[in-house]
Amino acid sequence: MKEKLVIIVTNGPDNQEKVTLPFVMATAALTMDVEVTVILQAAGVLIAKKGGCIENVKAPGLMPLKELMGIFLENGGKLLLCTPCVKERGIAENELIEGSQLIAAGTVISESLSAKAVLTY
Repeated sequence: MKEKLVIIVTNGPDNQEKVTLPFVMATAALTMDVEVTVILQAAGVLIAKKGGCIENVKAPGLMPLKELMGIFLENGGKLLLCTPCVKERGIAENELIEGSQLIAAGTVISESLSAKAVLTY
């Protein structure tokens, strides 16, 4: 059985390092054959908006967030978004990047309980 890691991101694009590092960790885990789920909550959902803030997130010394998220999704990473957080920010479902999925609180709990570890940024 594969090991599983859940990473929860609550920071938005105004904290470039804290929204980029989770995807550095996620892509590293994927290369180690770990199943990875990234959950975006609060302001974190803003980085999943098409043509939005993600284009400008380039933390010093790290790969641009857009590239990291692309690698993450292409390699089987799961990207889940808090439905109430998305709605609160007026983001329509068709404005979200391909590969993202809207979820509710129960899914966050289920994903966390099934993981070997949970990281929070």
